[in-house]
Amino acid sequence: MNSTENVLVKIEHLRKKLTQIAMNKGFTDRESIALSQELDHLLNVYDNLKSDNGKEDEVK
Repeated sequence: MNSTENVLVKIEHLRKKLTQIAMNKGFTDRESIALSQELDHLLNVYDNLKSDNGKEDEVK
């Protein structure tokens, strides 16, 4: 499994956890906000990985 796939697995896991916490505690609960920020970070990492892979494909 490459790094892009690893990040996607983490994103999906965190998305499910965030949904569960937000439905139980609310979207403005500290835990929901922290998970949302972590998810945002992972989405940025994924976007950067995809951009880097696209640049490598252009060079080949």
